[in-house]
Parts: sequence; structure tokens; C-alpha cells
Amino acid sequence: MLGSEHRELRTNQIRGEIMERELALEFVRVTEAAAIASGRLMGRGQKEAADAAAVDAMRAMLDTVQIKGTVVIGEGEMDEAPMLYIGERVGGADFPEVDIAVDPLEGTSLVAKGLPNAIAVLAVAEKGGLLHAPDMYMDKIAVGPEARGCIDFDAPIKDNLARVARAKGRRIEDLTVVILDRDRHARIIREVREAGARIKLITDGDVAPAVATAFGESGVDMLLGIGGAPEGVLAAAALKCLGGEMQARLVPGSPLEAERALAMGLKDIGLVLTLNDLVSSNDVIFAATGITDGDLLRGVRYFGGKASTHSIVMRSKTGTIRLVEATHMLDRKTFVKRGC
Repeated sequence: MLGSEHRELRTNQIRGEIMERELALEFVRVTEAAAIASGRLMGRGQKEAADAAAVDAMRAMLDTVQIKGTVVIGEGEMDEAPMLYIGERVGGADFPEVDIAVDPLEGTSLVAKGLPNAIAVLAVAEKGGLLHAPDMYMDKIAVGPEARGCIDFDAPIKDNLARVARAKGRRIEDLTVVILDRDRHARIIREVREAGARIKLITDGDVAPAVATAFGESGVDMLLGIGGAPEGVLAAAALKCLGGEMQARLVPGSPLEAERALAMGLKDIGLVLTLNDLVSSNDVIFAATGITDGDLLRGVRYFGGKASTHSIVMRSKTGTIRLVEATHMLDRKTFVKRGC
């Protein structure tokens, strides 16, 4: 009996070691599938169709990955989304048990209009390792590793800019801040301009620029403003892998949204959330594939029955960051609809 138990334990250890080596690249295959499927619709004004294509491809590919996964951030509640809904089980194995946050197409309007920074993205952590963020707004400030420990969510914007500039050995005038172009951001746009920093206004999709703050060559130094809470958790997962920092606070749009957040386990709606509040696990994997060209990744290219993709995959436990360029033979992909 003891020998049998020992063999079972050793088998599970070996399975775990194999998963650690191979799982990250399996998740890249998932985001690649979503990007290829939705990228065909770039610029065609069909954001719902592009999103559906990404969801279908990501869901199909997730079931080929050897995990026992639960979607904790997805396309909505079970009665709102046919697939990748919150609570849905995905994966093709009983081990390891993980929580998954997905956005098969982050930036539906970006794809519909052919604009930059649309990505297919997911994050995976140990069970209980990701904040179960409700689908509501979240106020965020994100920076890369050079400025980690320098930001204070409740401090004036000019003070945060000054601290980030000092940490990076620059003047405030050298910094570039990404902000969603929304009326609600009129005050912070004015304050950033008064402080002297440069601004890059974006129409949609704040995950990619949040992650880009951790890469000096991206030209993005800080992300500010109110965007989606689920997207905030996805960006936090990447920044945890990269050594960056994010602070955030939920912004409920109604008492009903506040009640929903409390029902999902949040104890204080007004609390400033740190990176570890957003992603408590020390072992998280983040993967993303570019759909349209952007600050972080190149978009999908199609040529002669093939497609090329540009992806990033990171793991916080090992500190590994991989940029993956791949060429795909489309006639051999089961998720590609023929005739498209």
C-alpha cells in the first residue's frame, strides 16, 4: 500500500514538473488561435463577429490544454455568455487545478476599425490567486519595474509623475502617459498636461499599454485612468511577472454593481487595491498575442494560406519572459473556418 501511494505521489510530482515546463507555451497556442480567428475581421466594422470568432477559437483550444481550469474572469455570467462565462470549467485534465482570466479580444472596436493595440489575452494562476473582479469600472495607475514603489494612488498626479521621473532618471517632460480618451478623464488629462508630461490618448484597450509600461522600448511610462476591472486584473497579472506595479480602486456605477462586488468576495469597495490584492498568487502565467499592431506586439499577418503571429508569455515564479514569433499553416488549424 505504501509503495502504491509513493508511486502515485511521485507520478503527480513528475506531472507537475512537466506542466511547469510546457504549460506556458500551451497558453500561447490558445491566444494565437483567438488572434488568428478574429484578425481576419480587422477593419471590417464587425466587432461582435470578431469577438465571437475569438471566443470560439479560444474556448476550443483551451480544452486541449492539460489543466482543470475555472474561468473567474470571462465573457460575463452564465446567462449572458454562451462560452467562457464566469464559473465555466475548461481544460482537458484533472490536474493542475487553476483559475483563468480571459479576454479573447481585448479591444473589439480596435479590430473593427483597424486601430492599434488589440490583443487576445489570458492569465492563469493557482486556484484563488486572481481577484474575482466584477464587470465594472476600475480606476488604475500602472508603472514598470523602474518605478515600482514610487506611486501612491491617492497622491496628486503631479507628485506621482515627479516620483516616476526621478526613479527613471528623467524629467517629467520626458514621460509619456497613456489615458483612455473619455470625458470622465478631462481632469486627469488637464493635470498631466499642467505637470508637463506627454500624453497618448487611446480609444479602447488599456491592457496592452499597461503591460507596455514595463518595457522601456515601448515609450510608455505610465497608465492612468478608469477602465474595466477585469482588464485591470489581466494587466496586473502581467505586471506581477514583469516586476511592475499597479494600484487601483473599483468604481461602481450603481448600488447594484457595488452589491455584486461585495457578493464576489470584496470586503471594501473603496479600498485601494495593490498588485498583490489583484493577483495574490506568486505563480501566475500571462499570455497575449497581437491582433492589430501596437505598443507591445505586432498584429497578425496573413499570406499564402499562412498566418504569422507575435506573442508574449511570462511566468512570475521563474521570471521568464518569452517573445514568440510563429508561422501557422491555416489549412491545418481546426479553429479556422474554411472559406474565411
